Amino acid sequence: MRWSVAHVSFVILALILLTPNLWATPVGGDELREDLEFAKSKVYPALVNIQVVGQSFSGGRSSKFPAAGSGVIVSPAGHVLTNYHVAGETTRIVCTLPDRETIEARVIAHDPLTDISVLKLNLESREDLNTSLPFATLGDSEALEVGDYVLAMGNPLTLASSMTLGIVSNPRRVFTSFTGSEMDEMDLGEGQVTGLFTRWIQHDALILPGNSGGPLVNLRGEVVGINELGGSGVGFAIPSNLASHVLNQALTYGEVRRGWFGLSILPVLRLERDEGALVSWVIEKSPAHQAGIQAGDVLLALANEPVEILVFEEVPLFYKRMADFRAGEEIEVLFERSGEHKTTKLVVGAMEKYLDEEVELRTWGMTVRGITSHMALTRRYPGTEGVLITGVRPGRAADEAKPQLQSGDVIVEVNGQEIKDQAGFLKLAAEIGRDNDVALEILRGEESILTVIHLEEKKDDFEGGELPKAWVGIKTQVLTSDVAKLLFKEKKRGFRITRVFPGTEAAKAELRSGDVILALNGKTLKASRVQDSEMLRRRLENLTIGTHATLTIVRNGEQIEVEVLLEETPASAIDAKTAKNKFLEFAVREVTFTDRIEQKWDEDFEGLIVTDVTRGGWAHLAGLRTKDLLISVQDREITDVADFEELIKSICEERPRFIKLFLRRSFKTLFLFVEPDWSRYNDED
Repeated sequence: MRWSVAHVSFVILALILLTPNLWATPVGGDELREDLEFAKSKVYPALVNIQVVGQSFSGGRSSKFPAAGSGVIVSPAGHVLTNYHVAGETTRIVCTLPDRETIEARVIAHDPLTDISVLKLNLESREDLNTSLPFATLGDSEALEVGDYVLAMGNPLTLASSMTLGIVSNPRRVFTSFTGSEMDEMDLGEGQVTGLFTRWIQHDALILPGNSGGPLVNLRGEVVGINELGGSGVGFAIPSNLASHVLNQALTYGEVRRGWFGLSILPVLRLERDEGALVSWVIEKSPAHQAGIQAGDVLLALANEPVEILVFEEVPLFYKRMADFRAGEEIEVLFERSGEHKTTKLVVGAMEKYLDEEVELRTWGMTVRGITSHMALTRRYPGTEGVLITGVRPGRAADEAKPQLQSGDVIVEVNGQEIKDQAGFLKLAAEIGRDNDVALEILRGEESILTVIHLEEKKDDFEGGELPKAWVGIKTQVLTSDVAKLLFKEKKRGFRITRVFPGTEAAKAELRSGDVILALNGKTLKASRVQDSEMLRRRLENLTIGTHATLTIVRNGEQIEVEVLLEETPASAIDAKTAKNKFLEFAVREVTFTDRIEQKWDEDFEGLIVTDVTRGGWAHLAGLRTKDLLISVQDREITDVADFEELIKSICEERPRFIKLFLRRSFKTLFLFVEPDWSRYNDED
């Protein structure tokens, strides 16, 4: 939805009408106002508006899109906390502070399981390195109580740096099924689970799209949560204690490390017990399975520490407790089975990520993803070997394979070599290169299928066209019987000139609009019906370019003869020279005679017409559109395709941060600035 001043005014009015108490002075209002000012002074300067270039995959290709969210600086070194669904799957991250200072950021660690990302500002790029960086302090989210005042700070609807007031509705919210029989899983997309360790802080401070990743602040000026969800007057924040744990792991290891048992639990209250946790599921071949634990067992102690999971609000804490054990650590587990207490030794495993990275193979015309243990489990694959095809690009190599590849296929062999994982597949694909036939074995459901894919770069440029033919620069209408009666007393047949194109030989011969052509080189033009409209053009095309044709015309009642030099038929758009840059993902062609006529451009008007802008490409993100007339790049005028290709090649070698485009769109000119991620550029682009 496009937001205008009118929309924002309406929202503000609605808030005034719906929440009058916030605008009235409450009991102790002066004291509250002072607390709000104090809290704001502690955190608001450290608030950041996060602008990202996101990356998505669909139809066998990757595409980019602009997006925005919020974050908060939590260290003097410039570490930023935000949501994974803001900063994950991105190619560029730029943070803007309330004082409008803009600093690029890089990712330290992503943690989809908590929906937290840890970023690091590039402080070396600041204009004034001596200016201290504002940062906020993380508070104790466990100290929150129902009714506590909290502030939600962020950038809703990309409106920079706002703050709303609310109270804590529930500091330990979990989501369960309607029947209360199991925990609900939250999905960030593509099966990426989140919230496993989270007891959300539910509050009623206004949250809108764009607030994601922003801080939830108590009146002591401490960040007690990272806002994640909101709508219908309710918001949910990730507790600061959980975010702090992720931050510490990221700063220590550059990633979040967790132990893994491979089991799920339920509270024991319905078993009429006051201790333990009911094992509801054990994953085959997991550490818990190898330790002999079964569904139905009641866990009583881990590493000699008692287990008491009576209600669902305690389940996330237990999952985090298991995750806090180090991978490889051996612990003693006490459990009860059929009324008998048992002990076992469990060697903690390492928790793997739920989803592997998705990658585009442009030459192959498809996207793939590695297969994790979680994916193998949920999709019921026999193992993690191979790579999953997530998309196939129409008309490209994978789509034209015999038999063709499909989304959902698993590639298990390439040219007879087994594929163990995504890294091995990508290495092999790079070695194969292009212009090769590649044999693949794929799994499709229960079938094992052999296919051959021919790796050949798809040609987008059109080459060829018709041979040039003779042409006269005029437009005409058939001299029908009705039109002839208007112009002449006697019956005549032929063509009436309706337009003479400027700058052509026809204009030089002083042909005029309104002249009636009766004959060509002495041969009468017997045209009197609408269907005869192509007769003159066909007659002219049979003549020789560079010779003269004699037209017998009637002008102001007088019959005269005019000689016209025959020109070559102007190039059409399909015959014009073209160029395409694969990295910036846009194509151009040279301006044709027809373009100049239709757009009323002068003969000396130069530039290239944009014919294609790939959705989600760098040029598209900058705002380039088809039919734009590209006049200059980096302040250098573009006169033809060769100019364009030479200039783009030099730009790709220099790799500037911004590529400045000057263009004409309709009746006005404008500048655009393309900001590509050069780390993704390779010489084949």
